[in-house]
Amino acid sequence: MYIPGVTPQFCILCSSSLYFFIADRREGIGVCGWILVFLSFLLVLITFPISIWVCIKVVREYERAVVFRLGRILSKKAKGPGMILVLPCTDTFIKVDLRTVTCKIPPQEILTRDAVTAQVDGVVHYRIHSAVSAVANVTDVHSATLLLAQTALRKVLGTQSLAQLLAGREEVAHSIQATLNGATEQWGVKVARVEIKDIRIPVAMQRAMAAEAEAARETKAKVVAAEGEMNASKALQKASMVLTESPAALPLRYLQTLTAVAAQNNSTIVFPLPLNMFGSLGQKNTGG
Repeated sequence: MYIPGVTPQFCILCSSSLYFFIADRREGIGVCGWILVFLSFLLVLITFPISIWVCIKVVREYERAVVFRLGRILSKKAKGPGMILVLPCTDTFIKVDLRTVTCKIPPQEILTRDAVTAQVDGVVHYRIHSAVSAVANVTDVHSATLLLAQTALRKVLGTQSLAQLLAGREEVAHSIQATLNGATEQWGVKVARVEIKDIRIPVAMQRAMAAEAEAARETKAKVVAAEGEMNASKALQKASMVLTESPAALPLRYLQTLTAVAAQNNSTIVFPLPLNMFGSLGQKNTGG
């Protein structure tokens, strides 16, 4: 319904103020509080339209505003996104960012279960899903989450051995994430992901681990070489049995070896010949 002399902005202001009055009654701020709210609304009407630029606040899509009226959270829920009306003198508001926050955990010096000192740092990704809880239940939600992440990191890694820490980073990260979610639920915070960024161990321990790995590789190499020698000896045994069955095979093998050596190096070669060959040649000469 159109009323002459009344602007649409004034109608919006009146309807918003009526909603706030109803919310105040539900919250039970008392008669004195209701009088203060009425005087604040009267001040807005007297200074209209200048006051409209001070009382109307814009909340972005990724933000929520927690409005306090005389110390009480208005309607027990956050406002926004869009425009909200804040009365002077009686209302204050706090904006809360709902976007994901990336928090870097500083390097923490821990003692593993097998008494090894290590420095571990990581990254935590979290977001606020309840603006009212983040404002009303904790003083500084971001600082509290960072300190709790450091404590959870030290607590979880203290129960792991160095081998488990190096080989099972994903399992350790999931354990830290579960611990953080259980503690930050009452703060309105949801931890989305935890990553172990770097693990530093003392130089002496690095040298000891390198020596151990080198010794293990040398042992494996010696075992492989021994197995190769055993297989080669078995192959030579089979070859000797084949050569024994055919007397002419050994000279042919000598000739093949001579051809291979002569193709590589030009040098004087002393080539042994079987004595039975000379014996057979001598018998043929005698007979002739």
